[in-house]
Amino acid sequence: MKAKASFLHLPPFDEHGDLHVIVDTPKGNRNKFKFEEKLNLFSLGGVLPSGAVFPFDFGFIPSTRGEDGDALDVLILMEEPAFVGCLVRCRLLGVIEAEQTEKGQTFRNDRLIAVAAKSHVHKDVGKLGDVSDQLLEEIEHFFESYNKARGKLFKPLRRSGPDAARKLVEQATEK
Repeated sequence: MKAKASFLHLPPFDEHGDLHVIVDTPKGNRNKFKFEEKLNLFSLGGVLPSGAVFPFDFGFIPSTRGEDGDALDVLILMEEPAFVGCLVRCRLLGVIEAEQTEKGQTFRNDRLIAVAAKSHVHKDVGKLGDVSDQLLEEIEHFFESYNKARGKLFKPLRRSGPDAARKLVEQATEK
């Protein structure tokens, strides 16, 4: 019998209310990694064009499923990159609600934004409104460019705070 990765059984939130995020692509990486549930390992999912890198650690929330069929995506504000497979406990700041179009199909593919609970630089950031508009625009532009390079359209719809983000996580939690 094949064992599943133990982090797949983690609830989305810990006993203190921090969000569990598993890093699949560290900050500064051109390589995009993804977790392959059937193989129980991380694999190379793609490579960004020269000059493009992930601006922050990117990962997923275990025990969730979004409209795209994958675990919910999270961008983590943190000083230094973690590593593939690292568990980072985070404070949920909000969400960039977005639509993605791929092969003629349009579906929601939101990007949750969180801050590492142990972050020193971002310790006073508690909601998306505490993050500069400039940085949020750069994050949105990154996801638009990243998806365009992969033949997909990513369209930000609106930004919402931590309550809306938490509701999305709760709705996506696998029963």
